[in-house]
Amino acid sequence: MTSKQNFDLIIVGSGPGGYVAAIRSSQLGMKTAIIERDQIGGRCLNYACIPAKAVLRAADIKDEAEHAAEFGINATVAGVDFDRVASRREEVINTLTSGVAGLMKKNNVEVISGTASFNEEGSLVVEGENAGVYSASKIILACGSVRSGIPGVKYGDRVIGTEEGWALNELPASMIVLGAGASGTEMASAYARLGCQVTLVEGTERVLPGEEKDVSKVVERGLKAQGIEVLTGNFAANIKPAAKSVSMTVGDNKIKAEMVVVAAGRHADTDVLGLDKVGIETDERGLVKVNNQLQTTRAGVWAIGDLVAGPALAHKASEEGILAAQSAAGQTVHAIDYRMIPRATFCTPNVASFGYTEEEAKAAGINVVSGKVPYGAVGAGTVYGDRTGFVKIVGDSKFKEIIGGHIVGVKATELIQEIVNAQALEGGYPELATIVHGHPTLSEAVSEAARAVDGWLIHG
Repeated sequence: MTSKQNFDLIIVGSGPGGYVAAIRSSQLGMKTAIIERDQIGGRCLNYACIPAKAVLRAADIKDEAEHAAEFGINATVAGVDFDRVASRREEVINTLTSGVAGLMKKNNVEVISGTASFNEEGSLVVEGENAGVYSASKIILACGSVRSGIPGVKYGDRVIGTEEGWALNELPASMIVLGAGASGTEMASAYARLGCQVTLVEGTERVLPGEEKDVSKVVERGLKAQGIEVLTGNFAANIKPAAKSVSMTVGDNKIKAEMVVVAAGRHADTDVLGLDKVGIETDERGLVKVNNQLQTTRAGVWAIGDLVAGPALAHKASEEGILAAQSAAGQTVHAIDYRMIPRATFCTPNVASFGYTEEEAKAAGINVVSGKVPYGAVGAGTVYGDRTGFVKIVGDSKFKEIIGGHIVGVKATELIQEIVNAQALEGGYPELATIVHGHPTLSEAVSEAARAVDGWLIHG
């Protein structure tokens, strides 16, 4: 194979972690290459975050049109042109991935197409279009994650993962979604509102089990209002694919649908890397061990994103990519407080959160105080037609710090950033309570929640 040893830094994987690391590396003066075995932009842009939001946006527009009469607008929805939904999804993907490719050129990052693995010397052997042996004094691993299987069940035409779920070119008549975390609730909410009969199965006692219990209740009510059958408290069993359907049992329920989407279980995509050849250690979950500088147990190799501990979020990977590149350039970087990274779920209703839940804070022995304000307490909630959503802020009463924020309702994924920013800039809930907010806006519910924590709620 051809040997090329003219790079300062090579990144394996071009998702939101990898391509951002490549740009930052180039900015810092390093000659940089990125290796990608599939499409530029990684799974997030091609198969996960972006196609999901494109399909969800179509469902949102249909939803708004169907409820337009409540606002005095006479509109009808003749149907769903799913061919156009799918083609627009691909247009969105192509626009964004083309943009990333353009950023690689702009920043003089060489893109190498192929599958990379380590050899015993620590170089990267690439199989594929740009086959060769590539060496650099520094390497960042940004390979992301892949789906895990269901014991005894093979993926196929009727049992698919979320990647295939978001890439459907025909709207199925019925669907069972296994897993009611962020991906599962988004999948169920999107396809149910587009006209598919959806059953959502969650083995734990509630949907979105990682969120506040009150948030889960609001979301479950919303999902049921969309016609989704929600089955919690039991795992699926006896999954049996047939020629035109898949059947299974969930507790005492026997259910069947045209297809099943598995939205639970992923693991780090390290199988082909050959980490053992270079002494890169993983933990019991298969995640790559790194220190607070994101350095692996092999000198000169960093790992980021879904390969390492912390929430499996695109924006987490991007931040780690920046920090890993800076560390590779010789800078000392700050450790990330993963608990304080915002989470966003784009089902209807939207959910966004960060930090401690009230229950977690109490279990940690924190002097907890909280404030919860419904959207209906401020004018914009009524204007938008969402009075059931709410903002909840969790604080430490001793130090008056913000230690958590939880929002469910319209625009929740946008509103959460205000609370995140206040916490990051070391503002407490008393400061957030006194910041002047525009009227009438949903953000007023954030200030009211802060006032509620501080003991002087105005609108409530």
